[in-house]
Amino acid sequence: MDTKELLKKVRKIEIKTRRLSDHIFGGEYHSTFKGRGMTFSEVRQYQFGDDVRNIDWNVTARYNEPFVKVFEEERELTMMLMVDVSGSELFGTAKQFKKEVITEISATLAFSALQNNDKVGLILFSDEVELFIPPKKGKSHVLRIIRELLEFTPKSSETNITEAFKFLTNVMKKKAIVFLLSDFIADDYDATLRIVGNKHDVTGIRVYDQKEESMPNLGMVQMQDAETGVLELVNTRSKKVRSAYGQFHKDKVEYFSDSFAKSGSGIIHCRVDESYVKKLLGYFKRRG
Repeated sequence: MDTKELLKKVRKIEIKTRRLSDHIFGGEYHSTFKGRGMTFSEVRQYQFGDDVRNIDWNVTARYNEPFVKVFEEERELTMMLMVDVSGSELFGTAKQFKKEVITEISATLAFSALQNNDKVGLILFSDEVELFIPPKKGKSHVLRIIRELLEFTPKSSETNITEAFKFLTNVMKKKAIVFLLSDFIADDYDATLRIVGNKHDVTGIRVYDQKEESMPNLGMVQMQDAETGVLELVNTRSKKVRSAYGQFHKDKVEYFSDSFAKSGSGIIHCRVDESYVKKLLGYFKRRG
């Protein structure tokens, strides 16, 4: 992709996603995550309308009247975007590839953080960490992130979510808002997810294509694994073959949902032909 074409694509995504973040997501992002970045300040006597969850029971017992904890909002948060750039993301049977939808969602989230004066960082990963952009503020920084999402060429086409989580743990010492965007055709990451989830506010955004869920009956078809590059002749007429493929996909989705739920992390399922705007808004409102 030449420079002129790249700049045109960056500008197109900026216009679309910044409008979304300015008019829709900025406030929702703020109410969902800003209120969670709180530091303890003091205690005071309970007043009508105070959240009972903030009652300090030790002080209340000591003085025999209710006292509540008062918190101060942290002035800035850090958002980390962890984006899967493995070979399976270059798939799509609707209007867009999974990679294109992931890029738009990432840009929307980045501009939402920018609007709230927060830092944004980026980790691109395959079966290794391909690129790390440390968190910073500013529009030029967000545009750099979008450029990398558009034009970066990974060295590997395979996936290892565990390695990406280990890297995040090493580079992020303070609590961050973490969005992991992938199709999650992977496994064996639940243990590291639990560790990361104990420290950071993690959300997994699964971007997928409906055609991935089942195998059509097309007779004998030569297929290539997008991540390993292996070619194989597959008899799609076989019910057994189609059933095994469907179960494989179902197992990966269940593993994703179970792993994130058990770690206390958030979950968003986003099909490429659905509105990611509605998915994100619904998620923010449920959490807000």
